[in-house]
Amino acid sequence: MKTFIPDNVSEHTNVYDVLVERGLIEQSTNPEALRELLGKEKIKFYIGFDPTADCLHVGHFIPVITMMYMQKYGHTPVFLLGGGTGEIGDPSGRSDMRQVMTIDTIDENCRQFKRLFEKFIDFDDEWKYEGNEGVYHPGHQNREPLPGLAVSVNNAEWIRPCKFTEFAREIGRHFNVNTMLRADCFKTRMDRDEGLSFFEFSYMLLQAYDFMVMARDFDLKAQFGGNDQWSNIIAGVDLTRKTCGKEVFGLTVGLLTTSEGKKMGKTAKGALWLDERKCPVYDFFQYWRNVADADVNKCLRMLTFLPMSEVNRLSALEGSAINEAKEVLAYEVTKLVHGEEKARKALETSREIFAGGGVSQDMPTVQMDKAKFEGDGMGLAALLKEAGLEPSTSEAYRTIQGGGARVNGEQVTDKRFAVTLDCFKDGELILQKGKKKFKKVVLN
Repeated sequence: MKTFIPDNVSEHTNVYDVLVERGLIEQSTNPEALRELLGKEKIKFYIGFDPTADCLHVGHFIPVITMMYMQKYGHTPVFLLGGGTGEIGDPSGRSDMRQVMTIDTIDENCRQFKRLFEKFIDFDDEWKYEGNEGVYHPGHQNREPLPGLAVSVNNAEWIRPCKFTEFAREIGRHFNVNTMLRADCFKTRMDRDEGLSFFEFSYMLLQAYDFMVMARDFDLKAQFGGNDQWSNIIAGVDLTRKTCGKEVFGLTVGLLTTSEGKKMGKTAKGALWLDERKCPVYDFFQYWRNVADADVNKCLRMLTFLPMSEVNRLSALEGSAINEAKEVLAYEVTKLVHGEEKARKALETSREIFAGGGVSQDMPTVQMDKAKFEGDGMGLAALLKEAGLEPSTSEAYRTIQGGGARVNGEQVTDKRFAVTLDCFKDGELILQKGKKKFKKVVLN
């Protein structure tokens, strides 16, 4: 069994109280009844993951951590892979329609998601969902999941067999269009010129149908999700009550945001992926090492399994001492995602780089064609962007003019500065942005 969460993580015995303590609960339907249920019964609950990419990013990790706590306290996580809903894509929080993916891409992404989940959660892979052939043909589980283990199911099993007229008659009749249009996930799109397609409008019905099917067919009791899922979760609670006569619960988990309310997990290269093929371990480590002082407590609470006494001690540090807390944060999150050995190596590399003025054998490296630096060379702004230290050349220009760029330790403030072959020593060059971000450029 995986033992990421120590027994002393909390003094509470009810997982609802633990999730509140860690800041992981935003809102829930009938919170008193849900807390009572979680205290007296071991339930099945689910979180859905639409396979919009072949990997999860850190924005998905808060729901995964929530599931890890629930499993620790004896409940059964149901990982719902969105093989069916992924054919549409959730419009919640979107300003435009998602790119439509092929079935083969969706199915492969689902397989990649499952492999990643298995790093953090113990699964009962002999458990199966069987028998659903449409709205009129309920499915069932082959047996109860083994105690302490999670299960995984794909909503393609009940969405793809659906006939449109059956679905519209038996499920659609329970939805009031006027009420749906007032949902936050739709209102923002309706205010834009391109509006909202019927294709996307149907997503809420499908997600509600997911909840109903699992409550009906294997006694699922709750759905967890991000705050942007609240309208969809409520729709599922209502549909399950209307069609099955069952009381089920919804809960939203906190989004990982900065003290300024901005989503965390965005880098110059894009999303902070959990797969090192998309985000090198050192870059992942450094993201957490460089969080703002005001965000340390929230990150330690939500992303690590340190006891709250230690979280509070570390986040109370002030001045330069807060760097100890950031180092612990970076190490703990990296250890959780990539393993102890890689976390330790990232920590050692980080310390070497800062102690050695930006030089370390294991520092982040990018290889570039020697021809780019021949003759007049490459502009420093363009190089900062291509090396992944800046999201755009305009941002790079501002960094250079503000005195935040260095080449081989020398500050450069001329935005027209060009990097030529003469700047390289033994085919290598050290780029630096600010005090903490370094990249070695190696010629090939």
